[in-house]
Amino acid sequence: MLYFVFLMLDIQLPTENPGRMFFWCCSIMPEIMKDWKEKIHWQKNGRPHLALVEPYFGGSHRAFLEGLASHLCQWNFSWFTQPARGWKQRMQLAAPRMAERLLAAVDRGCHFDALLVSSFIDFTLLRSLLARHGLVLPTAIYFHENQFAYPVQQDSQSVYQFQALNFSSALAADSIVFNSEHNFLTFFTGVDRYLQRGASTGYRTDLLDDLHKKSRIIPPGMDYAEIDSIEAAAPGSEPVVLWNHRWEHDKQPDIFVDALEQLAGEGLAFRIIVLGDQHQRQTAALADARKRLGERVMHWGYATPRARYAELLRRGDIVVSTAVHEFFGMAVLEAVRAGCRPLVPDRLSYPELFPEQYRYQNSEFIPKLRRLLQRASRLDQGSSRNLTDPWSWSTLTPVYSSWLTALSSGNLLELNRVPPQKNNTVFAEESQ
Repeated sequence: MLYFVFLMLDIQLPTENPGRMFFWCCSIMPEIMKDWKEKIHWQKNGRPHLALVEPYFGGSHRAFLEGLASHLCQWNFSWFTQPARGWKQRMQLAAPRMAERLLAAVDRGCHFDALLVSSFIDFTLLRSLLARHGLVLPTAIYFHENQFAYPVQQDSQSVYQFQALNFSSALAADSIVFNSEHNFLTFFTGVDRYLQRGASTGYRTDLLDDLHKKSRIIPPGMDYAEIDSIEAAAPGSEPVVLWNHRWEHDKQPDIFVDALEQLAGEGLAFRIIVLGDQHQRQTAALADARKRLGERVMHWGYATPRARYAELLRRGDIVVSTAVHEFFGMAVLEAVRAGCRPLVPDRLSYPELFPEQYRYQNSEFIPKLRRLLQRASRLDQGSSRNLTDPWSWSTLTPVYSSWLTALSSGNLLELNRVPPQKNNTVFAEESQ
């Protein structure tokens, strides 16, 4: 029986040794049945099938794909992912590996109607490798960030390489989506400057127009279910300041710590919760910051599982950002959903998310934080939901549905009419 199954699946058998063949068949049978079920599944359910390519499967990139898959149930999605590390290497080297895996899935019988990739890949190379083997699909690229607006710690010529990859990838895609207007505007400003540097070479003057015509702004949907399921903590005697960002230079944690230290020196009472990724190379700085804040710290470090993270959000009164790099703002929105009052800079994507009363100019940061600590009050449920509901998956699912329907049907004219807006197979690599 196994012999005939393998013949149908076009699998070569090690026939030189019958005993070895038996054990080999037993060892690979689970994988064979998985492939067989996939072939039957794609043939029977009749839903459009999108391949999702994400070489940096973590953080907001992962949350976006998981939300997309959970809320757009009328599609089949296959995820081709790699762990979230070494983003520069991913941009440079992920395309050949992803092409290999996509083509292998097609060889196993998967039929894809369209392809959605993130900006952390050399999509021009990916598309050419797929086309070389006859796989040509309508394709969209989702920009969670762009390299034209990414702050670097020191001047480096290497930044131009990654800007060039962003530009060529966008040029090769059929549709481009940005997660915010800030992302959209900084990308096009950067591309314009990038092209101006090569003006003497006679580049096409209509390239920007081509990119504009196929670009959209669709925020990544937010899933608040875990946060909504947890009751808010009872108010404490001291306000709780929350920080739920990566501890990296582009989030300026030193500005945050310096401000809290100054306010503590003035005698203001408050407690602190610090969440978010903390990389090993920041160990000394983290230890120093924690020591400076002392007994005011209620929690320090990345929180897992998700329920624990949501519980800590619910204990906060004020959520602060001092970022110089933010293309959307998922972390602050999560805290606001939990009832924290936001205090965010009047720059980047934050003006798209929060009214002026929640934003500050640089010189206003400490005075506004001081006033909040002196008369701290959490947001009531109505206010927090008014601020966060516009970015929820329940609000944005119809927008994504219209966009992906047009993409998967290959109707690019219809795709260009989609207005700008503010059950799945996983092919994941656990290593590499």
